[in-house]
Amino acid sequence: MNILFFLKPKSELAYIYDYHTLRQALEIMEYHKYSSIPILNRDGKYIGTITEGDLLWTLKKLNLLNLKEAEDISIMKIERRLDYLSVSAESAMEDLIGRAMEQNFVPVVDDREHFIGIVTRRDIIGYCYQKMEK
Repeated sequence: MNILFFLKPKSELAYIYDYHTLRQALEIMEYHKYSSIPILNRDGKYIGTITEGDLLWTLKKLNLLNLKEAEDISIMKIERRLDYLSVSAESAMEDLIGRAMEQNFVPVVDDREHFIGIVTRRDIIGYCYQKMEK
């Protein structure tokens, strides 16, 4: 099955850019209630994913209790434990199952490596469940 059927397009998602600050990332994630969020560069290419844990451990490591100080820290200076691996838009749904075990979502890129959206773990599990019922 074509994964684009399950794609949540970029236009419906929140993401951050590589020039954002730690504070901006925190505010975007809080507003959208996301525990992880894609990072894109200015050209719209997928760079990686940042999680609440990454932000929390950075705040602890830098001993930051004042969000005003977080305005001076680039999101790209934050150590990320794990970047979610992306897949091509031409990938098969079966290719996503292994990734879904480790990631909340699977980022999808086009043939020029531009971020076009995500396939959520929920949609992948739903697909697997339907296959098991048959």
